[in-house]
Amino acid sequence: MPIVTTAIMTFVILVAIGIIVGLLFNRRGRGWIGRQVADATGAGDVTYSLVGIAGSFMGFHIGVILGLLPSVLLYVAAVLGAVLTIFLWRGR
Repeated sequence: MPIVTTAIMTFVILVAIGIIVGLLFNRRGRGWIGRQVADATGAGDVTYSLVGIAGSFMGFHIGVILGLLPSVLLYVAAVLGAVLTIFLWRGR
């Protein structure tokens, strides 16, 4: 049973990382005009959170492929993956 609880906790942590990074990029990453345009086009909190979640999963699994030990480094890779994915998704 510990493997199942560990997998569920990892899933929850990765979703939380993606949501937090997505919200930070949406709220703090743009100026006032950018937020107004994004709200008008529909690229709001939910969209940024979903892109952040996808990026956190990609970063986590790339960390696993690179052979990082199952520790804090995998979650750091998840944060970097979420940040990089949102950064590239925004077109900068």
